[in-house]
Amino acid sequence: MDPEAEGPPIIKVTPLQQMLASCTGAILTSLIVTPFDVVKIRLQAQNNPFPKGKCFLYSNGLMDHLCVCEEEGNKAWYKKPGRFQGTLDAFLKIIRNEGIKSLWSGLPPTLVMAVPATVIYFTCYDQLTALLRSKLGESESHIPIVAGIVARLGAVTVISPLELIRTKMQSKKFSYKELHQFVSKKVSEDGWISLWRGWAPTVLRDVPFSAMYWYNYEVLKKWLCAKSGLYEPTFMINFTSGALSGSFAAVVTLPFDVVKTQKQTQLWIYDSRKISMPLQMSTWAIMKNIVAKNGFSGLFTGLIPRLIKIAPACAVMISTYEFGKSFFQKQNARRQQY
Repeated sequence: MDPEAEGPPIIKVTPLQQMLASCTGAILTSLIVTPFDVVKIRLQAQNNPFPKGKCFLYSNGLMDHLCVCEEEGNKAWYKKPGRFQGTLDAFLKIIRNEGIKSLWSGLPPTLVMAVPATVIYFTCYDQLTALLRSKLGESESHIPIVAGIVARLGAVTVISPLELIRTKMQSKKFSYKELHQFVSKKVSEDGWISLWRGWAPTVLRDVPFSAMYWYNYEVLKKWLCAKSGLYEPTFMINFTSGALSGSFAAVVTLPFDVVKTQKQTQLWIYDSRKISMPLQMSTWAIMKNIVAKNGFSGLFTGLIPRLIKIAPACAVMISTYEFGKSFFQKQNARRQQY
């Protein structure tokens, strides 16, 4: 949107300010969404105890992380004892028995990756959108799609090796020397490309998600502004547009999310047991196996939990980010006046 194209010059937000806005949004999103995932994992562990070597996905609302159970007894946060009757009961009992901090168990290590990935993603999207609009014009509707795809590809590519290293570190206490030896050995045996194992299924899920999300977000934002007779989108318009566009993209890309989870889990099992990965580990082969075993509906396993997590995460992230940019825009405007 460029509501002031024919009026006074637009006050721009610098890349550093965009990074600060996206960083604030990422931290806030993680703080709001993480407790729901912690409760979900505790309920799963209660109903089906996690044995040593078991993999599970942990999400802070920004990224999914593959976690490997290695702790014995009840030391690990995901194995702490407690009988919960449901989600609300779990929230109350965890707060009462373990303290409110337990709802954010496992958050710090995931923030180390999630915040940089989100900063790269949102800043790149805005910079690319501005560049493409300056070259192609404001009315080009495909600009959010192209910018979303390129920004997501960049973020996934940068973070993918770190995810592999983080998962390895989580399985055992590694010193930095041992970690360097692990990476060097992996590169010498399988080449640099081995650090990006699991990149393809992540891209298949995240890139279409990003393209659909940004396109629908921009369209919904303009439509809601027009319906409300507003010049600029409000916090609630950004929040609603983010929730709706995130929900739609989450439903469409769910089959790739199911495949990505299976592939990441299987990759870890083959790596830990030092077994060569079978040929049928390809994304399309896994998808065909799921359909053969569980029917087409198998590709949409976990739809409701995904929507419950994605919709608020997208809404909080984008509305906080836009609010941050608006704040910096006003600051920049004041500086220009004096």
